[in-house]
Amino acid sequence: MNDARLLLLFDIDGTLMLKASAEHAAALHAAIREVHGVEIPAGQVEAAGRTDLDIARSILALAGVDGARVDERSATLGEATARHYEKMVPDDLSAFVAPGVPAALAELAAREDRVLSLVTGNLEPVARAKLAAAGIGHHFAPGQGGFGSDAEDRAALPRVARERAGAAGAPHPRERTVVIGDTPRDIACARADGVHVIAITTGPFGEQELSAADVVVHAADELLVALELIRF
Repeated sequence: MNDARLLLLFDIDGTLMLKASAEHAAALHAAIREVHGVEIPAGQVEAAGRTDLDIARSILALAGVDGARVDERSATLGEATARHYEKMVPDDLSAFVAPGVPAALAELAAREDRVLSLVTGNLEPVARAKLAAAGIGHHFAPGQGGFGSDAEDRAALPRVARERAGAAGAPHPRERTVVIGDTPRDIACARADGVHVIAITTGPFGEQELSAADVVVHAADELLVALELIRF
């Protein structure tokens, strides 16, 4: 029997939290120095909507590191990033939670026909620590979600999350799954897995840039109405 509940896959940075990535970026940079022995190059690397290891690959390419070496040390880099972030993460990140998010999550979590989970480019230990420091981590059950530690390609993550949320050995149904994020890459990963997507303009992209989503909203308090607009 298909699961009739809605699986809601939230992005973190730009969606649940705003401008909370300083320590995260510092941890990734520290791990790159430790694992590869190179300094962070001056060139700008776009991070929005990408996984941590995908971002690291671009930084390392600018630093002249061979792709085979990047592949070889990928797991070690992920472990080092998580270790550095554990030391750097502030005790309290609640000021960086996007407006309306705590109330929206509480209302969604109170409904038995909704399942809250994550699809994020953050490595899982980083994601869990960040959300715990923000005071909203309790809404997202352990053992669920899709993370940058599961795949470097963000397009693979909704499928991972659906598999973890599934019952009786089957992934959660695509038609009952919604990605909620703030970048065109969030939309692209949803489309790659054939699931619904709501885009929110709280990140660096505007309504026109996010128009390929099923619904575009401007704040977290619009999410409940947006879910009613999708044809499931």
